[in-house]
Amino acid sequence: MGDVNVNAMLEFIIPRLVRLIAKKQDILEKEALTLLYRSELYSQMEREETKLWHLSVPTLYELWLQEQQEGTITYPEEA
Repeated sequence: MGDVNVNAMLEFIIPRLVRLIAKKQDILEKEALTLLYRSELYSQMEREETKLWHLSVPTLYELWLQEQQEGTITYPEEA
């Protein structure tokens, strides 16, 4: 897909994921954005070869939440 297309997908996905994090965690979107950008999940989403950008926003939220609670991420087989 290439870095340019992954970045385009992230520009579509990230705002939706940030809104979901903010809503579920009852925090401001600015705080949710900071938490997401500091996460390993976000680092992995930027890498084209992980294919994480094709997962649904709710699935990405669950992966982010797992990382926050457990310190690890168990990626789904389709990723």
